[in-house]
Amino acid sequence: MNYRLSSEAEEEVEQAVDFYTQQASKLVALAFLAEFARTARLVAANPGIGTRTSRGRRRFPLHRFPYSLIYRVEEDCICIGAVAHHSRRPGYWGGRA
Repeated sequence: MNYRLSSEAEEEVEQAVDFYTQQASKLVALAFLAEFARTARLVAANPGIGTRTSRGRRRFPLHRFPYSLIYRVEEDCICIGAVAHHSRRPGYWGGRA
């Protein structure tokens, strides 16, 4: 199964990469991107792996980074609606499609 990101999730990935590039190093930013991609592929291969949340969504954490993928399983793909930092207000992504 494939995955796709909402525009908001894409923006969250970009913000995280910018943060890690500025606050740590380009290597840390690249490690974040690699972990994001690994986790997205894992979720796409095993759609039921995440913890159920509201409105048919699931949550699955990234390893080594304080983020979780918030996604919905659809017929032909995994739709990632948020790449949520663990310190943000819980459920801030709830209004996203």
